[in-house]
Amino acid sequence: MYKIKDKILFKHSENRMKQEGDVKSSLKHIDENKNLFALLYERFNWMNNFIKDDETGIEVGAAAGFSKKFINCKNFKISDFSNHEHLDYKNVDAHKTNFDEKQFDFIISSNMIHHLAFPMKFFNEMHRILKENGKLIIFDAHCSLLLQLILILMKHEGFDFTKDVWDPNKPITEDDDLWQGNSAIPYLIFNNKKMFEEKLGNKFEIKYLKTCECLLFLNSGGVTSKTFYLPLNYFFLKILKYIDKFLTKYFPKVFALGYKIILEKKTK
Repeated sequence: MYKIKDKILFKHSENRMKQEGDVKSSLKHIDENKNLFALLYERFNWMNNFIKDDETGIEVGAAAGFSKKFINCKNFKISDFSNHEHLDYKNVDAHKTNFDEKQFDFIISSNMIHHLAFPMKFFNEMHRILKENGKLIIFDAHCSLLLQLILILMKHEGFDFTKDVWDPNKPITEDDDLWQGNSAIPYLIFNNKKMFEEKLGNKFEIKYLKTCECLLFLNSGGVTSKTFYLPLNYFFLKILKYIDKFLTKYFPKVFALGYKIILEKKTK
């Protein structure tokens, strides 16, 4: 990974993005913004390839719950550590959900892991509530050179490559601040295959890992935080999609802004 700095974090008051964490407002934007719809379609639709119609699934840390528009499964619910009306399950802590053991065939985590204070507690809890051979389906930030530049420019969330993501007892983000983020966390977890195998290899196997997203995200106007964008029709958005595939496949360390990951729960 190319690093501009080992770490740089910002206060919420410094954020140049607008409406940070405004879930209600973001729910309206998807119906008004074709750019955002195209981004979220790419962000969630691929997950359907790993989900069966009759399976039972849930999204943790769903926030606005955009996944409900794209996941083709009748037994799919959304949860978050909040009490918004659109949620199926409210006030659910992803570190300790209180769901039953082996309850779900699949769990979705979208842009949530890089906000977690205790990633190891999260993975242990997901392992507990997944059925045998269940799938943890992840979309999250890939802290490429471009993403680092964007975060610095917008003073949004930031990144810290020095954190120990494997420590189950020391928080790596503020435990009481749900919107603080460290975009380096997914990289620290998934790009060190040796450490992943040592710490989580007895629980999960990485079945799929792909980098993605660039221009579609940059011109989306933002998901739950907002900024300027140039409205495009679906023809030009489709062109951006194919440019993204090229850039993120051949130059991921520079351009890829996201990860698509499937973890499968190992059987005993």
